[in-house]
Amino acid sequence: MPDLRERLFSWRSYTPLPFLAAGLILGTPTPLSIAVGFAVALIGEAIRFWGVGHAGFETRVTGEVGAPALAVSGPYAYVRNPLYVGNILIYCGFGVMAAVPWLVGATFVWFAFQYAMIVSREEEFLIGRFGESYEEFRRNVPRFLPRLTPWSRERRPIAWDVAVRSERRTFQAFTIATVLMIARLVWLGW
Repeated sequence: MPDLRERLFSWRSYTPLPFLAAGLILGTPTPLSIAVGFAVALIGEAIRFWGVGHAGFETRVTGEVGAPALAVSGPYAYVRNPLYVGNILIYCGFGVMAAVPWLVGATFVWFAFQYAMIVSREEEFLIGRFGESYEEFRRNVPRFLPRLTPWSRERRPIAWDVAVRSERRTFQAFTIATVLMIARLVWLGW
């Protein structure tokens, strides 16, 4: 029987869809909820973009868990999983846009659970691949709640071109979801 963590990892691009659908169907957005939710989601996307800019394609694997190198610069000096932190903010931001408080809570709980499961599997891989280097990183950098000061002073150039290419699908999904939420607002008679 496949490991639930592996399944969640392979499904991670699709699990936001029911939450978006619930927001669009049940939502009663207002201009204020859209503005605040958009700001929250935009912060999440900025964190993701910064993370991908530092790690490049190294963290953007599909299928099975893997990583050719250990990323410890940029946002990774503050939190071990900045892409997942960014995702949680994006998804919760869309719940705020929809103005459905229970959806924001359900979104947070689901994605905290999903990413904790995925990260536990990724960490097994990273310990096996990078050994003591990863163990030291893990001891010093929190999983989801950022440190106030960077653990690593490593400087790695930010690959903005890689980040733009890698985040293209995320930008598209972000834009489509925002437009749909604004359309929902207009349909409700703003």
